[in-house]
Amino acid sequence: MHRREISIPEAEAALHESGARFVELFRHGSLSVEFYRPVGTDRQTPHDHDEIYVVAAGSGVFLNGDHRWAFKAGDFLFVPAGVVHRFEEFTEDFATWVFFYGPVGGEKDPEGAAAGTEEAPRMHE
Repeated sequence: MHRREISIPEAEAALHESGARFVELFRHGSLSVEFYRPVGTDRQTPHDHDEIYVVAAGSGVFLNGDHRWAFKAGDFLFVPAGVVHRFEEFTEDFATWVFFYGPVGGEKDPEGAAAGTEEAPRMHE
């Protein structure tokens, strides 16, 4: 299924059909989009590419490097390439969109810092 529009029910069905905990649903250039639903324990290891999660359902705690914070459906989570991360204490209905992109090792800003380390632009000041 490599379409431009994919609903959560379609992603859930593709995941169920695959029998896996994740399924790739879209690829374009360096972008790979997956749907991920761990069961019981999240056994992820660091990835070679920068990664974005958009939580589709559920809630829990997210470990991202040295930081832990609560997450819920609709939240955006960024993980630079190579950083230890995992979902913990998540609800049974937890599922998330996963977006991998960019070069192996992650993107760098002009000064060489890892992606996501710069301050985000301020909105509505």
